[in-house]
Amino acid sequence: MVALRTGLELVKGLRYKLRMMGVPLGVGNDEPTSVFCDNQSVVTSSSVPESTLAKKHLGICYHAVRESVAAGILRIAHIDGKENPADCLTKLLTAAIKKKHVGKILY
Repeated sequence: MVALRTGLELVKGLRYKLRMMGVPLGVGNDEPTSVFCDNQSVVTSSSVPESTLAKKHLGICYHAVRESVAAGILRIAHIDGKENPADCLTKLLTAAIKKKHVGKILY
């Protein structure tokens, strides 16, 4: 949840800069930014309105992410850990898997 909040702050800053440069951000200029997460509990707690907070120390992060989802800034979805292209930047992978993930990022 903490990493998702950090990503949220980066997305907000990037969206602001792109709007100031006149770059359209989707249909109607209000399209939410898609964020893919391989942690199912984070996806559930941030996108399902009925979910509750289990750890009190994550309160600020939890509410910041929930607010951005409700405001239409973020759209959070689950991606399987084996299909996550961010793994090529953070994990030691075989050449074939790394080539598959880099292909998703570059093309």
